[in-house]
Parts: sequence; C-alpha cells; structure tokens
Amino acid sequence: MVVRTLLSAAIAANLICASGVQAQEAASPPPAFKDFTFKRVKPPESGTKKRITVQIAPRANPAVAPPLPSAPAPTPAPQTGVVTGVIAGAPAVPLGSYAWFWNTVSPEVTSTGPGRLSPALATLTKGPEGQSVGAPRLQGLQEIAQAHGVDLLRETVGTRVSPALALAVIAVESAGESRAKSKAGAQGLMQLMPATAERFGVKDAYDATQNIRGGVAFLDFLMEKFDGDPILVLAGYNAGENSIGKHSGVPPYAETRDYVPKVLAAFSVARGLCITPPELISDGCVFRVMSP
Repeated sequence: MVVRTLLSAAIAANLICASGVQAQEAASPPPAFKDFTFKRVKPPESGTKKRITVQIAPRANPAVAPPLPSAPAPTPAPQTGVVTGVIAGAPAVPLGSYAWFWNTVSPEVTSTGPGRLSPALATLTKGPEGQSVGAPRLQGLQEIAQAHGVDLLRETVGTRVSPALALAVIAVESAGESRAKSKAGAQGLMQLMPATAERFGVKDAYDATQNIRGGVAFLDFLMEKFDGDPILVLAGYNAGENSIGKHSGVPPYAETRDYVPKVLAAFSVARGLCITPPELISDGCVFRVMSP
C-alpha cells in the first residue's frame, strides 16, 4: 500500500514538471532571422513633402556623369576623281589645292613632250564648279619685267628657256623680291638653293643678275634633260631633277603639284607682255616694257 502511494506521487510530480517546461517553451519568442537588418528612420518634420527613396549603384566619382555608349565611327565614302598619295596603308588625301588639274594633265614620265603646253594651259581654267588656278596680277609681272627684263633677255639668249618662262618663275618664287629667302634656304629672285647656286657658278644669290643667270642655267639644264616637257621641267625646278626619276614623273608632293600649275598660270600672263607671244616655253620673247 505504501509502495503504491509513493509511485503515484512520483508520476504526478513528473507530469507537473513536463507541463511546466512546455509552458516555458510556448511562452519563449522565436529566434530572430539570421540575415535580418534594420534601418532607423526618423519621422519627417512638420511640413515636409513626400519623398521617394531611390537606390543607385555607387560610382568612383559621383560628380562626373557616366560616359554615353560610343557609336561606331561612320565609314567615309571613297573619293572619286581625286589624285591621291601612293604610300601603302596611308589614308587617301588630295595632293595640293589643284588635284583636279592632275586628273587631266598626266604626271607620268611616259606622257612627256613640248606639245603638252597648250592642253595644260587650257586645263588651268577647267576646275570643278568653275575653279581655276590663280595667276599673279598683270601689274606685278610688268614691274618685274621693267626691273629685270634686260637681264632676262641677255641670260636666255642661246638657251632653250623663254624669257617669259623665267619671268613666270620669278613671279611665283619671289614676286620680284631680290632679297627673298625661304625657310628651306632658297635665295633671291629665282630662289636658288645654295648647292644649286654653287653648281651654276652663282657667288651672290642676292645679286639679281647672278641669280637670273643661275636660275636660267638650271631651267636650260632641265629643258635638255626632259626634252622640253613643261610639266617635268617645272616639277624638276621645284623638287629637283632626281625626284622625277625616283617617282617616274611629277613627285607626289603637294607643294610641287601646286607649283607646276601656278607657274603655268603665270606664264600665260607673262607671254602676253611679249611683242610676239611665245607658243612654247622655249620660244624667244621681247618684253614691251623694259628699263634700259
């Protein structure tokens, strides 16, 4: 009897303890989420308007706007009818201001001959959209002929060089300034380089008479070398005779490609100052206006 009573009391005690543990577990709050974060937000002050919070990905320098996506560069349309350089891999660019002149007048050494003068002179005024090669003023050529006409006549006697051609070269090279000097070192009326002046016996390139003598001698040499072809003669005077063979014709230099038509335009004006206008750049000429 006593044993049964003790056993009943033990069972009752265990039931009471178990119910107490269950009650504590039911009353305990669930654990917080492991990844939960919170942000403390203050209530807006009185009168504050509604605002929208926008989240933007941070940049290295927020003060500088991000660059716009770059669009592919447009492919330029190919140029047609324009004389261009011949350097491999280089972009095609026009050679000088009168590239259209060379579309008609061939720069090739195979197209030589004194008969090319007339077609070349006619081409000077046939540029696109009414373009033409600019010529020096008539008055400027008259002043040069008046000041140096005697030397031009004397130094061209017995040569293949027309005085009108030498006058045209002077007009383009120095505009009649006997003390002219280029950045490259060319000197005097006909802009002789020191080596050229020495080659043709010119001791003082700033002396008008000596300079004309040396310039005419160089032109005469070129006339013989290139069979009187006006295009190659003028190109050789500007770029040197060796440049013609190196490039099989007029070299692809913008300066030379402009120089040739400029002198031809000056020649077309200069021959009008002759009593009998020359037909070729080797014809003689007596100027109407000369100082004795």
